[in-house]
Amino acid sequence: MSGAVIVARGVSKRFVHSSGHATSLKERLLGNTKAPSGEFWALKDIDLTIGQGETVGLIGPNGAGKSTTLKVLAGILQPTSGTVEVIGRVASLLELGAGFNGELSGRENIYLNAALLGLRRREVDDMLESIIEFSEQGARIDDPVKHYSSGEYVKLGFSIAVHVDPDVLLVDEVLAVGDEAFQRKCLAKIAEFQRAGRTILLVTHSLGLVEELCTRAVVVADGQIQFDGDPEFAVGTLRKILGTDQPAPAPDYAPKQGITIVDAVVSATVDGPATEDAEPGQPLHVRVDVDVAEDADYTGDVVVVVMGAGNFPIWSMRSSEAARLGDRPGRYRIRFVVPSVPQVNGSFRLAVAVYDATADAPAASRTFNEIFRVHSGELPGIVAVPFGTEHTELPAIPA
Repeated sequence: MSGAVIVARGVSKRFVHSSGHATSLKERLLGNTKAPSGEFWALKDIDLTIGQGETVGLIGPNGAGKSTTLKVLAGILQPTSGTVEVIGRVASLLELGAGFNGELSGRENIYLNAALLGLRRREVDDMLESIIEFSEQGARIDDPVKHYSSGEYVKLGFSIAVHVDPDVLLVDEVLAVGDEAFQRKCLAKIAEFQRAGRTILLVTHSLGLVEELCTRAVVVADGQIQFDGDPEFAVGTLRKILGTDQPAPAPDYAPKQGITIVDAVVSATVDGPATEDAEPGQPLHVRVDVDVAEDADYTGDVVVVVMGAGNFPIWSMRSSEAARLGDRPGRYRIRFVVPSVPQVNGSFRLAVAVYDATADAPAASRTFNEIFRVHSGELPGIVAVPFGTEHTELPAIPA
């Protein structure tokens, strides 16, 4: 992330229900006797910083606040509280037909939309044919857009948005309306923007697209950010919220007093700096720092679980008796050494637990959101399994 281009600080957005408005002449003359209007907080204290060149997926359940977040960042909605700063030209495709005048033709709406984005007419003249060609609306470009289908709306809107040379592109779920061929063309254009270092914020319900396309993902639920980080773990977080995963049962133990898991770090060398990339076949070091208080009266083992997307356990490690936590107060560092990183693919994070050595029951636990990645080959799959192939010519099948 070379520099922040979108910064939102403490952003909240309140909507007021209009149920208390007078709906008849009698109510206007005699006074409205309906219940007072209610209010709804669509966003609650959102903090979000997006750097130049990032492709960020914004995901969450229906009604979570994703589209409201995008509209606030685009300047279409003003936040009730908090501040938003966006650096550079922003092009947005936020909802079907947004910014279009239905009575105007497609050609006239191109000039209208481009003018709203700060382009001069001469600039639009130079790119007009390219916009029309990309939108695939040449035959209908002079028809009023009120006669366009939803897919034709999206094609024209997206074509305008990507041709105005934006620094920041904001795209809502409307891409799902287009046909498959146009979706592929849109994704190719987004990939072109990524190579050029543009910033993209994408709202979508396609979790596979988030994992494939995004460098980062933000999970929004109930108007608040629930997770911000690696796309695979963001997808896993959302599936937990939606109840579409198979979460492990909650631990049925009470944490012991006096035991604090302070830190867990993955590094390429002993006590080295944290690493974000691990090489298959190379050594890997994991260090865990634990504080034991004076009144803990406790000895225990440290267990580290390396978890993949959706908190699926990939492998586990347990400290030996020689590396057990002591019964004296202080800070302990337990080191694990993996002589050779296995042939796995994906992003991983650590879950750490301290087990009571006497009862062999968990006494404290903590999950760390820092991600490290292992890339073991071009083919998909969690595990890269060695394999061979052979060729056998089969006899022809009789007609």
